[in-house]
Amino acid sequence: MIAHVDSLAPLEACGLLAGRNSKVESVLEVTNQSQSPVRYVMDPIEQLHAFEWIDDNELELLGIFHSHPAGPETVSPTDIAEAAYDVVYVILARANGMWRARGFWIEDGGYSEVTLQIL
Repeated sequence: MIAHVDSLAPLEACGLLAGRNSKVESVLEVTNQSQSPVRYVMDPIEQLHAFEWIDDNELELLGIFHSHPAGPETVSPTDIAEAAYDVVYVILARANGMWRARGFWIEDGGYSEVTLQIL
């Protein structure tokens, strides 16, 4: 994820996280169709192909990630308004020159932070 978001900064980058039993096994990069430093819209064809790949490999969609190259390190009002899946939303933002990943559960117009564990 970090290599993907870093390569596209200062534009936002995005993608999907797939796996089993809450353990991510694959990071699927998806083009940000909006090509914006403050917004992402997943390319619908790439997103569909990613969903098909997840199904074909008998995995589950576990999360959606995107970057906030200029901050904030938390969920934006747009992120809340456009959250469409019951998955963890991972936001990568730069803090002191380093990318930091934080996870959030978005539901009913609000959000709560969840712990991400790197194994």
